[in-house]
Amino acid sequence: MAKNGKKQLRALWLQVHKWIGLTLAVLIIPISLTGSALVWHDWLDAKLEPQRFARLGPAAFPPSAYATAARTALTGAERLSELRFSKEGAPVVAVATKPAEDGGRPVRTSLWIDPRDASVIDRASGNSGAVQVMHVLHGSLMVPGWGRTIVGWVGAFMFVSCLTGIWLWWPLSGSVTTGFRWKRRNTTNANLHYLSGFWVLFPLAMLSFTGAWISFPKVFSQFESRPAPAGPNREQAMRAKPLEATVTSVEAAVAAAQPYTTGALTSIAWPTDQKPEWRISFDRKGGPANVTVADATAKPEAPKPPQPETLARTMRRWHDGNGMGAVWQIVIFVGGIIPALLSVTGIIIWWRARKPRGRSRAYREAGATA
Repeated sequence: MAKNGKKQLRALWLQVHKWIGLTLAVLIIPISLTGSALVWHDWLDAKLEPQRFARLGPAAFPPSAYATAARTALTGAERLSELRFSKEGAPVVAVATKPAEDGGRPVRTSLWIDPRDASVIDRASGNSGAVQVMHVLHGSLMVPGWGRTIVGWVGAFMFVSCLTGIWLWWPLSGSVTTGFRWKRRNTTNANLHYLSGFWVLFPLAMLSFTGAWISFPKVFSQFESRPAPAGPNREQAMRAKPLEATVTSVEAAVAAAQPYTTGALTSIAWPTDQKPEWRISFDRKGGPANVTVADATAKPEAPKPPQPETLARTMRRWHDGNGMGAVWQIVIFVGGIIPALLSVTGIIIWWRARKPRGRSRAYREAGATA
């Protein structure tokens, strides 16, 4: 009785595992492959757009010179919102925003400026370029509004698929070591599916779980040891408009922040209609030091000490491999490639399994009418 119950449960998990794979294969493949590529997104970007990462030299002008150069290249309703500086001598990056005509998210444009002479090297929309397209495809499948939710549910179902997969991999009889045999099944596809599925199980379960966590921050925020700081909602914050004219100049804002300098200047964010204050960031061990300067009074506020990493940030680092070292990044890369292989081999296994069933059904129907 217990043996029959075990077989019935196994059959149930097989159905769950099979239909998750078949139903979501068309989504799993692009999410997995783009995730693998994005492990080394900076390297990819540098290879595809080398002019944006060339080592040209340190910034030779004050921030206002780069702000002026950026503004001369802006069009229409675009407004300068940020300047980013590189310690390695790469181009200064200026970011501009333009309100969306339909009231949605603003359109962002990046400009790369030569630090030696403040000339504009390149310009691109925030949604253009192969790497950015991969980011959007991986994070939202390019589906406005519901895309991130869809990706989150794909991650949740993939996690369930991992749990059912280990159950189905476990040998019904004999030693566990029989599960590692190459010729466990009678086809190459089945053997590939079983063995690659086992070896990628834990990385894939981790990537699936952390992907769901990233997609549903409100659901998982209750597990944080400390509450997130109060502030505007993310969607609302993204619609903030940089002020067209500021009371405090960019040089005065940087000068006001200088007493709190902890390292090289890394970025300057312009005041917005939601927060009329400058945000000046400096390099600091343990994370950037952000000094806010009120635009109306030029009064600075000291940067807060480095905060302990939140659980959400940890989940994101585990997911994208940022700062986790080469070994972890290789694991994530393989953990993204293998699901595509599992999807393809799973579909082939399912398709081939349909043929014998189809023939036996035909024989039964022929017998019934004979």
